[in-house]
Formats: sequence, structure tokens, C-alpha cells
Amino acid sequence: MHDDRDRCVRAVQSKDARFDGWFFTAVVTTGIYCRPSCPGVPPKPENMRFYPTAAAAQQAGFRACKRCRPDASPGSPRWNERADVVSRAMRLIADGVVDRDGVSGLATRLGYSTRQIERQLLAEMGAGPLALARAQRAQTARILIETSSLPMSDVAHGAGFGSVRAFNDTVREVFALTPSELRARAARGHQAAAPGVLSLRLPFRAPLCPGNLFGHLAATAVPGVEEWRDGAYRRTLRLPRGHGVVALRPEHDHIACVLTLTDLRDLSTAITRCRQLLDLDADPVAVDDLLRRDPVLAPLVEKEPGRRVPRTVDADEFAVRAVLGQQVSTAAARTHAGRLAAAYGQAVADPGGGLTHLFPDSAALAELDPAGLALPRARRDAVVSLVAALAAGDVDLGAGNDWQRARAQLAALPGLGPWTVETIAMRALGDPDAFVPGDLGVRVAARELGLPATPAALSRHSAAWRPWRAYAVQHLWATGDHPINRMPEAHADRESTTAGRPAGRDLR
Repeated sequence: MHDDRDRCVRAVQSKDARFDGWFFTAVVTTGIYCRPSCPGVPPKPENMRFYPTAAAAQQAGFRACKRCRPDASPGSPRWNERADVVSRAMRLIADGVVDRDGVSGLATRLGYSTRQIERQLLAEMGAGPLALARAQRAQTARILIETSSLPMSDVAHGAGFGSVRAFNDTVREVFALTPSELRARAARGHQAAAPGVLSLRLPFRAPLCPGNLFGHLAATAVPGVEEWRDGAYRRTLRLPRGHGVVALRPEHDHIACVLTLTDLRDLSTAITRCRQLLDLDADPVAVDDLLRRDPVLAPLVEKEPGRRVPRTVDADEFAVRAVLGQQVSTAAARTHAGRLAAAYGQAVADPGGGLTHLFPDSAALAELDPAGLALPRARRDAVVSLVAALAAGDVDLGAGNDWQRARAQLAALPGLGPWTVETIAMRALGDPDAFVPGDLGVRVAARELGLPATPAALSRHSAAWRPWRAYAVQHLWATGDHPINRMPEAHADRESTTAGRPAGRDLR
């Protein structure tokens, strides 16, 4: 979009927050860059320059606006909508791959040479992988500076900088303030968080419908791994360098996020995965505008605009849970997953709640005894084959995966039919066009709304909803009376969110 100068100028002059994160506006007379919705007086059009990323603006010599904090914009929905190599690279960079494995590690994950990746990112994003990762480190540093009382040396280490000097230089260059000045500005009128706890705000593009988003997560919560407590969804996180616990609470204009991490270097990855879980980088206006063109969906969209797709923080975990949930109730799926977590998951401490375990990774589940699974033989075999494929790397569901290749890998496994594959594509891979025409809830809704009720006919009709069919599914599910469609009561604990609707279909 940054190449469409006229459209960008109009967005800036109207202070349109819908375009925050889509592009960044640099002002040549002040040397700063802003988000489109910056509350300051819009600059003259001839003084505006447009960049696709904050990293590109920084690389061009501009510093972040102190007023609108463009580095804290919602992420670009392009990386959720597309599956090309640049989009896959951006998802991996956001997940911290460059900081952990370098540019060569990024290239290896994508199956390209380092030179090819650098060239493609520079051509489309205006910055290479190192500059993009540096911008992310700067934002992580800012969060740690403003939300903790850690010594600056610990902040530098936690944000991924190789030295305190590099940390100081980057913060001054990007924000035109020293780390101490940033902390002093943030401390005015704010109460310090408890030691080891990071409290931050996750922005999103309005509108946002929190009912189905948090209702779904709470209703399907795995005992010991997830819970709804005191008006917040809480869960454990398995992260590259350690683990953590997060509490996510919907507020009027942001998601309140409270994180406790065993290794601060996981902060950026944890934030990225929480944003992915809640689908916060979606463009709800574009989605709703297309879906309301269908006269059947239009009333549903008007009633509750801004629906998001509840996703996951761990794709492998969700894939296992999807297979466990074949042809059983939501309550039964939770029970099966909870037993696996208790038997094979790593125990964790949670002083603030009732979380007890990390969901086991594929390596741990590879050791499970199939006879101990209280499942029909066919589904037991499906779980075992999936876990083995994930552990061996034969199925790649990671942040930089190719959606179609992952579908093919999953479909080749015994017991994983179209419902399971598309459910994983929708919630674990993040494909916004994933569609489950054979899902029981979708078929019931289609019949009641007068849509084609057979999977084949509904699939043909759904072509008009592309590329947002996963969001259409959320609206169809919302026609039913089920806890996944509504926000739990603030006082409800995790056990009060059980439900009995069949979780899905499959098991070919």
C-alpha cells in the first residue's frame, strides 16, 4: 500500500487508524516517522514519505514519533493474509528466528539462499532481515524499559542486544531518548509492576468482537494448561528459551496482557504468539465489507462486526488437540487433552492461578503409550502417527510454513481427513481462507439460514467469501447457543466452561 501515494496521503489527512501498521509516514522536515492516525497536525503532502515497515523508516534515518508511538502499531495483516516467501519470512522474524538462528537460519527454514531472502525482503519491505529484527529488538527494549524496573543491562540482554552499548545506541537512534529518559517518561503516573511481571497493552484494529474470541478459548480450555479466571484468559506458554504464563483481558481499545517469563529474551516471541492467538493483526473492516455482500451473512456481520478467528500459541499442540477432538464433545476433548498434559507435560508453578503444566511437545508425546489413550483404535493410531510426524519433522506447522504443503503433509497421515486438516489450517496455520463445510455446527447453521447444507454445495457458495472464509465460519458458528459464542462470566472458573456440542468431524 505504501506505493499508492494518494491513498496514503488521504489516510494520513483523515487520521484513519485502520491503516496503522499497513504503512508508516516519515516527515522530511522533522525527521520523524508516524502511524497514519498520529494525533499531531498532518504534515504537508510534499513533506511525506511512505515506508512499508518501521524498520525501513528507521533505516532511512527517521526516528519514532514520541506522540503516536508508531513502533507499537498493530502488525500488518499482509502476513496473515498471504503465504508467499516474504510473508513467511516476516512471520518467522516476528517469532524471533533471526535473533536465535541468524539470517542463515531464516533462509534455511524457508528453503532459499541468504542472498535471495535479503533481496526479496529489501525489495518489498525496504529493509533486510537484520534491520527488521533490529527494529523488533528496539520495540522489545522499549517494552522492558517502560514496564519493568530491571537494570538496563538486563533489559539489553532480554531484548536480544549483544552489548549494552549497542542497546543504548539503538534506543537513542530510534526513539531520540536515552533508555533512562524513556523509563522516566513512562513512570509518570504509572504504578510499577510486580517484580518478574510485565504488564503491557496489545493494540488491535477496531472493531473487535471479544465474545466468540475469548468464549471459544475458555470453553475449550485444557485443564492445567488454560483457564478463565477473574475476567481473563490465562495459559502457559512454551517458548524457545524457557516458558511463561500469560493473562489476556479484553479492554475497550486494547488487550491487557500480563506476562511472567522465565527468560526475558522470549518476550518478543511471547507477544507475537499472543497476538496470533487473538488474531489481533487482522483487518476487520476489509473482512466485514466482503462478507456483508452476501445477504445471508450481512445481518450477522452487522450484529457483531469485527469477529476474529481464535487461533493458537503452539501449532503442534493444536494439531494434537484437533485429532483428540474428532467426533467427541468439547468436554471430552478437554478431558483427553488434560490427561495428556498431566501425564507428559512439564510441571510449572503458577502463584497467580491454577495452571500446572505446559502442554507436552511432540518429542515428549513421541514417548506416550498408545494403550493409555482412552480412544477408539483408529483415533489412537491417528494421534500416534501425527506425533511421530511432528517429532521427525515430516510435518512442519511452524511460523514460516507453507500452508498448502502443510495441508498435504497432514492429509497424508492416517485418520486426518478434511475436517481435521482445515481446522488445523484455520486455527494453527492461520490461513484466513480455511473452510470446514463438513463441520456439524457449520452445516446446522447453513441449513437454518437457508444456505446450501451439503458440504459440496456450501463449498461452491463459499467462493464468494474468499479469501475470508475462516471468518465466515465464525459467524456461522455464532448462530448456535454454545459457550464458545459468548464471553464467560467474570467470576467463572475454568471448570464452569465445559460444554457438550460435538467438537467436529473426521476420522476417515
